[in-house]
Amino acid sequence: MTHTSRRNLLAVFAGATATVPLGAITASASPRSSAPSATPLAAPRGAAAAVPASPTAPRSSVTIGPLDPSYFTRVSLGALTTNVLPGTPERMEVLSGTQRLALLTKGARTVVLTGPERTFTENKQPFVDDFQRTLPDLSLPVADRKYWGTSPGGGSWSTLGPADTDYSVLPGGAAITLSTDYASRHATLRDDEITDVDVRAVARFDKVPTGQACSYALSFGYQDTHNNYRARLSFLTSGTVELRVEKEVADTVTQLTTATTLATNVPAGTNWTIRVRREGARIQVNAWRTDSAEPASWSVDVMDSTFVKGRVGLRALANQGCTNLPVKLVVSRFQVDASTWQNPPAVTHNAWVRVLPAPFDGNWTSSLEQTVRGWAGSPAPDALAYAAMFLAGAPAVTSTAAPAAGRQVLGKAGYGYLDPQGYRYEGADFHEYMNLGWTFPDGTYTGPSGKQVGNLDCSGYTRMVYGYHMGIPVAAGEDTSGTRIPRKSRHMVDHTPGVRIDRTNGTNPPAAGQLQPGDLLFFNADSGDDTVTATVDHVGIYLGPDAAGKRRFLSSRKTGNGPTLSDLGGASLLDGAGTYATKLHTVHRI
Repeated sequence: MTHTSRRNLLAVFAGATATVPLGAITASASPRSSAPSATPLAAPRGAAAAVPASPTAPRSSVTIGPLDPSYFTRVSLGALTTNVLPGTPERMEVLSGTQRLALLTKGARTVVLTGPERTFTENKQPFVDDFQRTLPDLSLPVADRKYWGTSPGGGSWSTLGPADTDYSVLPGGAAITLSTDYASRHATLRDDEITDVDVRAVARFDKVPTGQACSYALSFGYQDTHNNYRARLSFLTSGTVELRVEKEVADTVTQLTTATTLATNVPAGTNWTIRVRREGARIQVNAWRTDSAEPASWSVDVMDSTFVKGRVGLRALANQGCTNLPVKLVVSRFQVDASTWQNPPAVTHNAWVRVLPAPFDGNWTSSLEQTVRGWAGSPAPDALAYAAMFLAGAPAVTSTAAPAAGRQVLGKAGYGYLDPQGYRYEGADFHEYMNLGWTFPDGTYTGPSGKQVGNLDCSGYTRMVYGYHMGIPVAAGEDTSGTRIPRKSRHMVDHTPGVRIDRTNGTNPPAAGQLQPGDLLFFNADSGDDTVTATVDHVGIYLGPDAAGKRRFLSSRKTGNGPTLSDLGGASLLDGAGTYATKLHTVHRI
């Protein structure tokens, strides 16, 4: 691709800047090749830090540690030497003295440069689930039915006890039917790592109970059905509504505060909102009729640190002796305004991935040396920085150049729009993210898709980073020429320009001993067939080892609703026993 709009930069880094969260990055119109002609090899190591664990911290960030102002002084690199490394494919390292400056691969356009050390991190994004779907899908076998489905940006719902048929969703409301008394029913989001959180739910009962009370609660710090916190509203037979805040440890329930009467003579069908804000050991709770204003001060403000992390969700119960069952709880909204993971994923290294105008042919030339010197130590955005600019919390960047003038070309991306059952459609390509029609090199024109604006599926995300922003040609569809990036991952795996680094032997995932940041990773994640000829169905971009030394990648995924390096809905790791670790199929270098 030759369009200049892809050259929008992510940021202009000042001399002694400490950290640059994605939410604070500004766009520059400078071409990506602009950089100091010569700089030192790398920033001081150990300076970068992950996002603080706080609900108000940036959701995602690319952080550069404090740099000595002299770092940006134009100094000579001196003479450069080269060394061909053993192994296949052939690689050449470029040295300044004893320090590696660059690593080139014969047949590939991507180059790994040594530069300022950075930390890439991601934290849980805010989301709202307003249940605009219909579940369960009765056309599916019973074992495959999802009873509350997937929450936008929040993960999939788990529903427990006593019968699956007690749970359902119709557009605008998720239902828990209390068909028996004295049996708790739980719906929680499959995200066990949430610590600090600001969460609320809106729900109503269809009846005023008789005989005994019914209750609904907002759960947090949830470990399992026997161990959790909850802010609970009791709906009494008199129409009175009471608020309790409890913790349950090994089935023993402790009241964290005395019960508070919030209202009397409340009719059936009245929506009530429960809000919990938790920071460290401090737990604050409010509850109110949804058609009125939230109280100005917290109804409950207590300290407890029994459960440091856990899920959020809902619990419903009809007390033993309730006589007008079934009673139905309808949840119209579940909303997380802010939250953090206990250990947000973080990758720290000094590798920067840039793209040559043509594949490296194995020869070190004066022209190539000039290019590498121009890149040395530059903080201008590279492939990894562009990839991070579609994570949650990334600011919107609008192009000022044709053909995308006035269109958003960077900023948080979703995965796809929802089908009637709440599952995300694939098919969001790079130009659809921009709501822009596109003419491809073979003359094929593909129009915009209003439904996919702001979305990128896994291959669309890869094409956005390496195609639109880094300049690798992209194809309209399958394309077997090996000169353009095909549209789908199953075609990319064999026909993307560049060189193959490793592939499964049909039994085990590839060892990927020469894996480098920026490499494309192809997975046979869904087909259940591990053979060499199996259908590849997912693609990601290798980022690097995380704080635990595990190899982590970026990809756009349905469960996380967009690009992610986190473990929501499956670990984004090439190590361990997770889906992506065991289903890695091919490693490719563009």
